[in-house]
Amino acid sequence: MEYLEFELPIKELEDQLQKCQVIGKESDVDVTETCEQIQQKLEDTKKEIYKNLTPWQRVQLSRHPNRPYTLDYVNALSKGTFLELHGDRNFKDDKAMIGGLGKIGDQSFMFVGQQKGYNTKTRQYRNFGMANPEGYRKALRLMKSAEKFGIPVLTLIDTPGAYPGLEAEERGQGEAIARNILEMTRLKVPIITVIIGEGASGGALGIGVGDRVLMLENTWYSVISPESCSSILWRSWEYKEQAAEALKLTAKDMKRMKLVDQIVKEPLGGAHKDPEKTYLAIEAAILKSFEELNALSPKALVEQRMDKYAQMGVYKD
Repeated sequence: MEYLEFELPIKELEDQLQKCQVIGKESDVDVTETCEQIQQKLEDTKKEIYKNLTPWQRVQLSRHPNRPYTLDYVNALSKGTFLELHGDRNFKDDKAMIGGLGKIGDQSFMFVGQQKGYNTKTRQYRNFGMANPEGYRKALRLMKSAEKFGIPVLTLIDTPGAYPGLEAEERGQGEAIARNILEMTRLKVPIITVIIGEGASGGALGIGVGDRVLMLENTWYSVISPESCSSILWRSWEYKEQAAEALKLTAKDMKRMKLVDQIVKEPLGGAHKDPEKTYLAIEAAILKSFEELNALSPKALVEQRMDKYAQMGVYKD
């Protein structure tokens, strides 16, 4: 298990507990009371640390290398029914954007989401979760297919942003994302969006227009990453913590500003501490949202979605 810098007190106590248990097994000394004291201190330390997380610490948790990624959620939710679909029918298959059909319970969904890698090789293969234009065009193709057959769409967001390379711009990165936003606003089937990790910039918005937007507790959603914001405003990445605070990018901030609809609570320490519990919480939230949306007609669904996004933001005439 990997530990973040602010989690080091937890690591120290867990090491102490492990040593205490080893001593108890390998000697005749009764260390039960000592182990219980360390265990209690460990639980108290965990609660204290995770109860008072700063925005930057939540950003770090959202990027934790042990955190479940999109395919982990898809496989857990669909329970082996997922059939991946490939290609945008124009350029190629983008490995950073995955999609396909699967069932949650008895209900079919069109799954779409960004996929990161687990090690150096797979991170390069998945382009670090940064989709090219063909990835967004693949996503749109799958969503339009879902609309044709009356299948609800479920999008899972976890990306540091759309790929900013020259070749991506040459193939119309901005147009592809803008087209997705436009088409998603008028899609005639329910769209449920879940932010499971990083939700950065237009890369997230390209599959993020939903009737219900759910956000895991230790994730973030913003027009720009704290590091990039810091480098623009202060010409240095050293101010990323201040940037994270100023951007108001946490789940609580997003809910307060009515930019997301629901915060899904994570196990103590983050989704990676108990993935199964996280999957169950996500599944329950998705099915509840679908039940509410499924009662609406296609026309009412689109009108409600348009009204929802039209009311966002503050402006003066």
